[in-house]
Amino acid sequence: MEENPFVFGKSVEGDYFTDREEETRRLEANLTHGINTVLISPRRWGKTSLVKKVIANNRRDDVRYVLLDMFYCKSESVFYHMLANEVIRQTSSRLDEWIENGKRFLSNITPKFSFGSDPMNDFTISFEWNPKDGTDIEILQLPEKIAEKKNIRVVVCFDEFQQIGTFEDPLNLQKKLRSVWQHQQNVTYCMFGSKMHMMESLFSDASRPLYKFGDILFLKKIPTEEWVSFITSRFSATGKTITEEQAEKICNITDNLSSYVQQMAWIVWYKANPVVTDSMIDDAVKDLLEQNKVFFQRDVESLTELQLNFIVALADGVETGLTKRDVIRKYHLQTSANVQGVKNSLISKEFIDNEGDRIYISDPIFKLWINRNVRIR
Repeated sequence: MEENPFVFGKSVEGDYFTDREEETRRLEANLTHGINTVLISPRRWGKTSLVKKVIANNRRDDVRYVLLDMFYCKSESVFYHMLANEVIRQTSSRLDEWIENGKRFLSNITPKFSFGSDPMNDFTISFEWNPKDGTDIEILQLPEKIAEKKNIRVVVCFDEFQQIGTFEDPLNLQKKLRSVWQHQQNVTYCMFGSKMHMMESLFSDASRPLYKFGDILFLKKIPTEEWVSFITSRFSATGKTITEEQAEKICNITDNLSSYVQQMAWIVWYKANPVVTDSMIDDAVKDLLEQNKVFFQRDVESLTELQLNFIVALADGVETGLTKRDVIRKYHLQTSANVQGVKNSLISKEFIDNEGDRIYISDPIFKLWINRNVRIR
């Protein structure tokens, strides 16, 4: 069976990962030398894939990585359970060592281990929860205690870290995290997530407890030339042919957004028999728009009339000068004050982003769909 040369909809690894060489070296150096790091970029730019690449590259016996996905973490209590569970799991190599570490390093509580069908890889920790007994602080100290005992560095990576902002008392939790983590000498923390502006607020707002907690890395898009080389080589490796110009067209349509580049390249690769034609790329665009239509329609329904008109203006290519009188009149934006309010609202909802004076739609395929299907109201 022919191997799929492109991966999307999940983190990519191995040969599916392209470029990011400088970011990989920087992140690996930070995490193995005790520099806490925050990764910030829009959704689907490859943050999770980058962190997993660094973890996969680890060849040091004295460095242990712990990766936590907080997407379904809905409360502070669940956060502590998850942290204790994963730190013990991913820093211990044997079943008896898991149990021993749980009992040794969580002295104020009696952890109970529940095992699934594969006890070497499938277990959970449960314990009595009483916020007044100091259990929270003890669990936050757990990585440092294990690191000291084993004479290793523990690197804890939090995916979807912005979830802590949805907890009942997020400010208090952030204060606890800072108060404990800033004194740890053998643990490094890496925080990243899909809500860019929430992450920026957590670490760039001087009023927040985690302000400047670590080195903030703003990921950039993978350059077109790197994508073109990757796409053409993946086609060639599977006996199919795409020109550099056609690969560049895929990049232009998807605005170099990693997940879309891989998805569109996959659709074109699937259609190629074995040579790519320009009509195949056009058909791939139609497929991509059709696949996302339901989601885009739902997004449009969530917008106010003013917000949608603002989006339509951006889709038409009006990315600067949105407060000009003729622009306001043409797109029914009412007043310049309304323009500013709508812009801030759409940025907070992650529909749009700004780069200096330029304002643009974050999702290039959504922009294309808007341009083809929606008119001002």
